[in-house]
Amino acid sequence: MLQEGPVIYHVTLCQPVKRDLHHSTVEHGFPNQPSALAYDPKLQLMAIGTKSGAIKIYGAPGVEMTGLHKDTAAVTQIHFLYGQGRILSLLDDNTIHLWEIVQRENRSHLVEVHSFNLPGRPGIESTSAWICHQSVGFLNLLNKILLFVMSFTCLIIPLFSIPEEYKCGKSLGPVESLQQHPQDSDKILIGYSRGLVVLWDLNSRHVDNLFLGKQQLESLVWERSGNSFVSSHSDGGYMLWAVSSKMKSHNGMFEFSQEGLLCCACRAPLVLFSGGMPRASYGDRHCLTILQDSSHVTLDFTSRVIDFFTIHCTDKDKEFDDPSALVVLLEEELVVIDLQMAGWPTVPAPYLAPLHSSAITCSCHISNVPPRLWERVISAGQQQCPLQNYENWPLCGGKNLAADPKPKELLLTGHEDGTVRFWDASGVSLKPLYKLSTANIFQTDGDHNDSLTQAGEEEWPPFRKVGCFDPYSDDPRLAIQKISVCKYSGKLVVAGTAGQVIVLVLSDEKSDHMIDVATVDLLQDREGFTWKGHDRLPPKSGSVVFAPGFQPVVLVQCMPPAAVTAVTLHAEWNLIAFGTSHGFGLFDYHRRSPVCTLHPNDSLAMEGPLSRVKSLKKSLRQSFRRIRKSRVSGKKRVVVNSPTSKHDAEVTPVQRRIEPRSADDSLSGVVRCLCFADTFLRDGTHHGPTMWAGTNSGSVYAYALDVPSQEKFSEQSVEALLGKEIQLMHRAPVVSIAVLDGRGNPLPEPYEVSRDLAKAPDMQGSHSVLIVSEEQFKVFMLPKVSAKTKFKLTAHEGCRVRKVALSNFTSVSSEEYSENALVCLTNLGDIHVFSVPALRPQVRYDCIRKEDISGIASCVFTKTGQGFYLISPSEYERFSLSARVITEPLCRVDVERPHDLSAHR
Repeated sequence: MLQEGPVIYHVTLCQPVKRDLHHSTVEHGFPNQPSALAYDPKLQLMAIGTKSGAIKIYGAPGVEMTGLHKDTAAVTQIHFLYGQGRILSLLDDNTIHLWEIVQRENRSHLVEVHSFNLPGRPGIESTSAWICHQSVGFLNLLNKILLFVMSFTCLIIPLFSIPEEYKCGKSLGPVESLQQHPQDSDKILIGYSRGLVVLWDLNSRHVDNLFLGKQQLESLVWERSGNSFVSSHSDGGYMLWAVSSKMKSHNGMFEFSQEGLLCCACRAPLVLFSGGMPRASYGDRHCLTILQDSSHVTLDFTSRVIDFFTIHCTDKDKEFDDPSALVVLLEEELVVIDLQMAGWPTVPAPYLAPLHSSAITCSCHISNVPPRLWERVISAGQQQCPLQNYENWPLCGGKNLAADPKPKELLLTGHEDGTVRFWDASGVSLKPLYKLSTANIFQTDGDHNDSLTQAGEEEWPPFRKVGCFDPYSDDPRLAIQKISVCKYSGKLVVAGTAGQVIVLVLSDEKSDHMIDVATVDLLQDREGFTWKGHDRLPPKSGSVVFAPGFQPVVLVQCMPPAAVTAVTLHAEWNLIAFGTSHGFGLFDYHRRSPVCTLHPNDSLAMEGPLSRVKSLKKSLRQSFRRIRKSRVSGKKRVVVNSPTSKHDAEVTPVQRRIEPRSADDSLSGVVRCLCFADTFLRDGTHHGPTMWAGTNSGSVYAYALDVPSQEKFSEQSVEALLGKEIQLMHRAPVVSIAVLDGRGNPLPEPYEVSRDLAKAPDMQGSHSVLIVSEEQFKVFMLPKVSAKTKFKLTAHEGCRVRKVALSNFTSVSSEEYSENALVCLTNLGDIHVFSVPALRPQVRYDCIRKEDISGIASCVFTKTGQGFYLISPSEYERFSLSARVITEPLCRVDVERPHDLSAHR
């Protein structure tokens, strides 16, 4: 039931497949599998269609709208009705759909208003292309939507107008292109795949001109005046045709296929075409060529070109197009080229960033970023990319109505190539701010290939590598697995696949220094073990030059070099903790020395003086549990009408039977979570630093730490004493550990109290520790570690915990009131919210499809009740559980429509 009080739990979610893209959710990143592109030069809006049936509209930063077709069919073409805020989409199931930008609650939304089933069998490319182009031609020419139901026979060419060699059977081929005359809206240019091009008069319904091409047609484009047009062909050539004389001039460049072509009327003619590369030498390249006078550049992309357009002057009274930018939609990213600056440089995009430029391996969210940290990250990013000025973004349609977000948010993503990317997650547009690379401190196989790559790029054609999508990694061991940040001290810890743990410090100056390397053997004194995995990454010897930004100071190498499964940082104590499948370690990065290590399966691990007392209590507790379990298992049946509370009883009618897991599991030693806390562990009167570790076998280890004062950091070393050990009954993996103060609130972050950024925790009342396993939540009182309350999620709901976080929910009516809650994502994709520390269920929502394993694994919660998860390799879905904190597109696009559709709906 919902807890009473002014806090309102609210959810705004959507499913990654067959989802209603509600206006109060937002998707960050690049659309997965784009298939179509359109541009409205009057509204200055761009539309992208995808293979999953989505249509996304983009304008100025913050102006975004999304629509989803009812059926999951690929969008093959989309077209704007010029200046009307209407979009026509063709799907591969032979359906046409009309969309409109409408105003609701003083903001714009994209809604579908019409659909029409076309004749012909779905999936037949020739039929779809022929009808689509005719439909698009009609709507662009006449701007009338009712022409959906018109007969298409008016575009059939009379046989007597066609040369003899084109009259037999299907020799014309399908319609490949249909273009409106730029000066006379009653004339259209129809291009057939075999090469025949027809200039058709709509009023008289007769052929004005025939143009007989000899090669297979790929595309058509008019020259601005309408006196000539250009056709591109499968042999790699393009032809310039004079409309009046019916003459052609062949200006073919190469003998290979050409996929698309665009000519702009400029003072110096500008020609752009995709494809056109020699199949034998460059058949595997994805290119777009720009020609103007003696300038010739072939843009070399790492993914396929879907479509492109130029942003240019559309005023008919002007003599020239004067293109200012080239927008290229690729399969994996969007690239914009500045056509007015010398050298045609790329323009940084404020949105649609390819999050998957290297595959995402982990993520971390930072709420309420301090202004100083924000400014320093921005500065470091600008020094990496001096041209990172989003004010020159050429797509500026619509108006962003959202206020500038005051609390800044950062989303950090770890990648397969060893990079960590910093994103501005404060608003709708996820903007790239800064990129940190860890590969430069290691010797990798990719270091020897740089000279070969540079030598190959000097040959002709003049290739230029463009874009940042790079799916290949020099070394898979570089992949980032875990990230931990202290936002107040500017310290960062990243851990990777080969057991590397790197401590970095934010610096505003360039540096040239050596990195201290420390090796920590997690299996010391254990005989008979042989590591059969990958080798460690060898660090570079000597000093390394680092640009302003996060610079590594210490490299801790875990041995064996297994992937790091957990990491945490306490900058105030100068400590980091890290874990792998072989144990965990505690490291003092100020003194560059390990404090302690422990392998969870080590039978001698619990020989500390405090642990002996705990071991006796644990044995007694387990004995009572075995007695209780034998009594329960001996019952023939459970009474359905038992009045016992489901939170207090060991077994209730709604619970499922959970069998204990084996302690001999090979993965039992995997460390799943780590945390630092200033709490009571030795006794109830003296509190101090502690470290907690949870493993895959349901074990929790608590260490009492002796941390010297800041003045004595260099003189005294940190000491650790194993104080407590908890073994969960069913040995379920421990997912999270959090210590709560006397009021049941989470402890503040390091430096928050000392810098007066948060209230001091309650150290008078009894502290407690919240331990979350895959099967249940349990609160233990400290320091006795006596169970206070629990909720058995698997027994009640039949699901297992995958992700949890403690979030703060602020009341909608009053900023002064807030509540802490435990947010949980399960393996079934649903989200549960529980009160803390009572663990009473509050609400439950469906969030992610249970089949979407990668989406569930990628989910990260924020401290304000929001969350992110990957709906594709290149897109994050953002959702909110809070009624107060919602990130949503708030934009408006003003349109004028000459035709009213309301009478025909």
